[in-house]
Amino acid sequence: MSKPTGNPAPGALQALIRRLHFYIGFLVGPFLLVAAVSGVLYALTPQIESRLYDHALHTESQGPSLSLAQIVQSAQVVVGPSVAVTAVRPAPAQGDTARVLVAMPELGPSEYRAIFVDPVSGQVRGDMKVYGTSGVLPLRTWIDQFHRGLMLGDIGRIYSELAASWLWVAALGGLLLWFAQHRKKMPATRPAKKGLRQLHATLGLCLLLGLLFFSATGLTWSQWAGDNIGILRAYWGWSTPSVSTTLGQTHATNRPSDEHAGHHMAGVTMLTSTLDLSLFDTVLAKAHAEGIDAARVEIRPSSAPDKAWTVTEIDRRWPTQVDAVAIDAATLAVVDKVVFAQYPLAAKLTRWGIDAHMGVLFGLANQLVLIVFATGLVVLVVMGYLMWWRRRPTRALSGGRAATLLSAWRTLSRGAQVAVVSVALLLGVALPVLGSSLLVLVAWDAWLTVMRSPVALAEDKV
Repeated sequence: MSKPTGNPAPGALQALIRRLHFYIGFLVGPFLLVAAVSGVLYALTPQIESRLYDHALHTESQGPSLSLAQIVQSAQVVVGPSVAVTAVRPAPAQGDTARVLVAMPELGPSEYRAIFVDPVSGQVRGDMKVYGTSGVLPLRTWIDQFHRGLMLGDIGRIYSELAASWLWVAALGGLLLWFAQHRKKMPATRPAKKGLRQLHATLGLCLLLGLLFFSATGLTWSQWAGDNIGILRAYWGWSTPSVSTTLGQTHATNRPSDEHAGHHMAGVTMLTSTLDLSLFDTVLAKAHAEGIDAARVEIRPSSAPDKAWTVTEIDRRWPTQVDAVAIDAATLAVVDKVVFAQYPLAAKLTRWGIDAHMGVLFGLANQLVLIVFATGLVVLVVMGYLMWWRRRPTRALSGGRAATLLSAWRTLSRGAQVAVVSVALLLGVALPVLGSSLLVLVAWDAWLTVMRSPVALAEDKV
């Protein structure tokens, strides 16, 4: 066993990073491919759904709009007057339909039955399941759930967190390798091999900021790392404020809310058949008087006698309109109000980051950027596999001993070894899926180091 020298062996850290970069590409690459391809499909769905569900989403009726009470009554003809109504979304523009969201026991978490009502004629034009505060329709819901968890529930979410956890490591590792290569004279290599490697590096540099962005925003709503990020944000006072709905308790500032409401909706509120439906119009008028002026809003009735109604702007395009107000329906007194302009900067950046990740912040331009970066990631992974295939062990078994992670780590100085282990431990605690998978990776690497299998230890300079 080689002993560490006083200073790192030449290229030892570079060999360590190179081997880790190879492992990420080889082992995590399939998960990155699934996330990227499904992300492209998700980015394309708004225009597809607009055509696919055109009858439910749009209407050619002209004339004055019905009251919200009448719209709810039209929906109740379909679902029944005793079915719980969760929220009402007025038609955002002429030619659009209004939505009445109802809770059904057979639906899963964050799923609602949406009744699409012509706001002019009162005709029900659609009846389908929608998902989350964004109200995404069935096609996009399926792609979204596949993108996040392969339709396997919480267990499936491990895949997307694994991809997000390692993506930034792969991106920064590639940057360090590129920088190291350009500090020294490049050795002569076969033109095709060199050209492919250079193309891989160049494309990676062009996509670097985008890959880091998608990794960071993806981690914020991941299952385990997302919880740690939420704790950190709460500690530093970066939580997103939300309105308090408790009657008699006003302006509970910085109550944490959920920025990922485009993926799910929490806190079901219900309306029974005994409630005065005219309150929908009355509460909305009061909210307008309080500055809730976005075209896209959601009115949610109180869930209990001691709770207020809420009217929330749900337009997450640019400029973002997500102000919210809580109103006591009995007195029309404002219980609480939250304005996006008063959000902490970190909360604003989180809101914008999530919406950009979902492709809604800048509309079509945002969608195109998503498609470009996701497609670029697919090309990067495929190029990585192609480089490995060209240098795969069966092509040339020269008997050389390729550096494994452990063999490269051994050549580091004692201080560098401690630093590498410390960083790995910190990252493993902060990003549990990364830490768990790193343990598996190191165990596999240790086995390769012991067995010295020529097939497994082929030259990895790809």
